[in-house]
Amino acid sequence: MINQPGPGQSQWIEPTYSDSYYERPLAMVEEDAPYEWSILPAGMVYKSYLTGQKESRLSAQLIKITDDNSMLDGNLGGRFGVLRYGRDSSFLSDGIQWDVEGSAHVRLDIPEDVDVRSVDFRAGTQLTWSYADNPRHRSRFGYYHLSSHLGDEFLLKNPGYDRLNYAHDLLIFGHSYYFTTKLRVYGEVGWAFYHLVADPWEFQFGVEWAPNERTGPWGEPFLAVGTHLRQEVNFGGSFVVQTGWAWVGDIPGRTLRMGLHYHNGDSTQNSFYNNFEQQIGFGIWYDF
Repeated sequence: MINQPGPGQSQWIEPTYSDSYYERPLAMVEEDAPYEWSILPAGMVYKSYLTGQKESRLSAQLIKITDDNSMLDGNLGGRFGVLRYGRDSSFLSDGIQWDVEGSAHVRLDIPEDVDVRSVDFRAGTQLTWSYADNPRHRSRFGYYHLSSHLGDEFLLKNPGYDRLNYAHDLLIFGHSYYFTTKLRVYGEVGWAFYHLVADPWEFQFGVEWAPNERTGPWGEPFLAVGTHLRQEVNFGGSFVVQTGWAWVGDIPGRTLRMGLHYHNGDSTQNSFYNNFEQQIGFGIWYDF
C-alpha cells in the first residue's frame, strides 16, 4: 500500500517482510491460475509425515538403541507424481494428484561388521487432493504393501532365531489441516485387507512446524512430533520427536532436513515388531 504525499510531505511506503521470518496465513498463497492437466508434476499436494518411519523417502539415521547396538537406519525410496489436475503454487500444489511410491527400510548393525540386520519393503500408490473452497484441508487415500525380512548375516549368526513372515496390504485415509503455511496437524487410519503376523488396524497422528516454501541457503528450523499406533501391539506403537534445520528449494514441499531424532516404543523394523526400542540419534532426511 502506498499513501500519496500531501504538500510538503514525503512519500511513505508500507514495509514488507521476508517469508523466512514471518509465517503467512494460507489464504495469502492461493493462486489465480486455472486448473490444468499435468503429466509427471514436480510438486506434491499432500506432504509425507515428517516423523512417519515407514513413509517413502531418502534418509539415514545414526541411532543408539537402549540395551542394544548402534545402528544405521537407512531409507532408500521416494514418492512421485504421475498425473495431476490442478496448479502449481508457491506453497504445496493444488488440485487432485495421483502418486506412486516405493522404498526399502534397511537396518545396519554397526558393531557387527555393519551387517544387514533386517529390511522392510514398502510399495504403493495414492490419490491426494486439496479442497478448492478451503486449501487448508488436504487428504489422501491409497494403498501400500509392506513386508519385512531378516538379513542373511543376522540369520547366519543367529541360526535359532524364529523368523517372522510379517506382511500386510493396507488401505489408508489421511487428512491434514494447515493453520499456516508451516504449521499442520494430521491424522490417518489404515486397514489391512490382507495380513500375516500384523493385525488389520493402524493409526497415525501428529503435529509439524516446518517450511514448505523456498527457504534460501540459510534454511529454517523445524519441529515434528508424531505417534503411530498398531493393533498387533495392542494399539501401542511409537512416539517420535525430530527437530533441527530444514531447506526447501525450487519445488515447494520437497524438504531436506537434518537434526536430532528420538523414538520410544515398538521397533521400527517389523521383523522385531514386538521389541521395545528407545532410539536417540542424528538423522538426514529428504522428504516428498
